[in-house]
Amino acid sequence: MLNIENLHASIGDTKILKGLSLQINAGEIHAIMGPNGAGKSTLGYVLGGRPGYEATEGSASFDGQDLLDMDPHARAAAGLFLGFQYPVEIPGVSNVQFLREAVNAQRTARGEATLSGGEFLKAAREKAALLKMDMDMMKRAVNVGFSGGEKKRNEMVQMGLIDPKLAILDETDSGLDIDALRTVGAGINTIMRKPDKAVLLITHYQRLLELVEPDFVHVLANGRIVKTGGPELALQLENEGYEAIAEAA
Repeated sequence: MLNIENLHASIGDTKILKGLSLQINAGEIHAIMGPNGAGKSTLGYVLGGRPGYEATEGSASFDGQDLLDMDPHARAAAGLFLGFQYPVEIPGVSNVQFLREAVNAQRTARGEATLSGGEFLKAAREKAALLKMDMDMMKRAVNVGFSGGEKKRNEMVQMGLIDPKLAILDETDSGLDIDALRTVGAGINTIMRKPDKAVLLITHYQRLLELVEPDFVHVLANGRIVKTGGPELALQLENEGYEAIAEAA
C-alpha cells in the first residue's frame, strides 16, 4: 500500500529525513518511535503534503501512485488521512458542516453519491457514540474550546466518517488521560484494523501500543529508521530509551 524508498526531506535549508525506507502493506499497523527531532512528524507531513516540507530525494508511492507528485487534496481523495499532534481550531466553522463537506468531498472523489443532511447526521451519531463524544460538540465550531482529549476524539470521528485506506496518526496519544486513551485506542482498532486498511502510528509511548498492538515497531533516529521489530521493541525502548539503540545503529 505504502512504499517509501531512500526518502530525504528538508524544511528550508535544514535536512530532516536522510534516507528513510519503509513498506506498509494492507492490513498492517506500524508504529514509529524515536527521540525528539528525529523526523517522525516530518515524515507524516511530507507524506500528507504539508507546505514547507520538501522531499529532495527518494520516492514514496501509495497504491501504486507517486504520492510526492500529488497535491494534498488528491492524496486525501486517494485515501490518505493525516491526524495531527495538535489539531487546529477553526472559529466560526460548524464542526458538523466541516465534517459533512469533508466526507462528501471524499465520496465525490471516489465516485460515490454524497450524503444528505439526515444521512450524514445518522453516520455522525454512530461514529460519535463509538468515540464517546457528545453530539452537542458536533454543533460547535471546529475544536474551539475543546480539551486536548476532545480534539483527538473529534479527529477520530472525522477519520471514521471519511473512512481512509491509510491513516497516519501523529502522536494521537499526546495529552490524553487514561480513559481518553482507551477510547481512542478502541476507535483506531474498530475503524482501521481491517484487511484493506493500514495505519502508521507515530508515538513516544508504549501505552498506546498496548491497546492497538502494532504488527511492526520502527525506531527513527537521525532521519532514518535504524531498527525494526515487533511489539516487544516498544517495551525495550520503554525500559532502555533510544540512545543505546541509536548508537548501536
